Amino acid sequence: MPNSSSISEFLLLALADTWQLQLLHFWLLLGIYLAALLGNGLISTAVACDHRLHTPMYFFLLNLALLDLGCISTTLPKAMANALWGTRAISYAGCAAQVFFFVFFLSAEYSLLTMMSYDRYVAICKPLHYRTLLGSRACATMAAAAWGIGFFNSLLHTASTFSLPLCQGNAVDQFFCEIPHILKLSCSKSFKSYLREVGFLLFSVCLALVFFVFIVVAVLRMPSEQGRHKAFSTCVPHLAVLSLFVSTATFAYLKSPSLSSPSLDLVVTVLYTVVPPVMNPIIYSMRNHEIKQALRKLFGHILLWHH
Repeated sequence: MPNSSSISEFLLLALADTWQLQLLHFWLLLGIYLAALLGNGLISTAVACDHRLHTPMYFFLLNLALLDLGCISTTLPKAMANALWGTRAISYAGCAAQVFFFVFFLSAEYSLLTMMSYDRYVAICKPLHYRTLLGSRACATMAAAAWGIGFFNSLLHTASTFSLPLCQGNAVDQFFCEIPHILKLSCSKSFKSYLREVGFLLFSVCLALVFFVFIVVAVLRMPSEQGRHKAFSTCVPHLAVLSLFVSTATFAYLKSPSLSSPSLDLVVTVLYTVVPPVMNPIIYSMRNHEIKQALRKLFGHILLWHH
């Protein structure tokens, strides 16, 4: 049985067993990836170039777009390369890097979504104090805190996961290096280390649930029914994305082994890794009138410059 010191590479999940299906998966993943790049790239460019969008809400949207780009760029390019070339291998260092950056971007994005919900709550409930509570320094601090939470959370999980001795082979039954599937490769004698990492995962999920409950309770405690309705209608997209994150990530990371199957694991993982980066630009920005105006203005300038 191999141990972690002798493992130089991991084998990822083979999405197809024929060249035609491999090619189909490659084009499908490429289309999803390009859609995410286009949507988040347009938002980043519009917010960065239009001074009218230099407000707290759009500052957080810019950070969200950057995190979405990082999150999907951590997983899909390697999956596309493996599908195109018919390979499954990823190096030990590459696998560790995938775990680190994926947890980093995902944790930071979840924290940022919570802060975005707070931003909308303050804008509705305390409009007179909005500029005071969410000035430029406060926004920069909150964004830095989200990125910092992501960094320390990813450092904790990566170090904990790859400190485990692995002696159950090197096949990871997922299209990228996902922590639960790496834990399945750990030795039975490392049960204490395994419980430590599960404890870290449980703590992260509980922290996410605390953030989610805080937002809902804050809205419910509003004195005005009209105010509660307005707050919920504005925060629904945030709460929907947060719910998707919490439910699917909790199921993926803490489900019983008896509930595990390759197809179910793949669907759940896609729901919390691929869907949000593609859908966030639509949910948060593409329906936004100011974003549309900024993009029209930007493309208008580009066309005039070329002429």
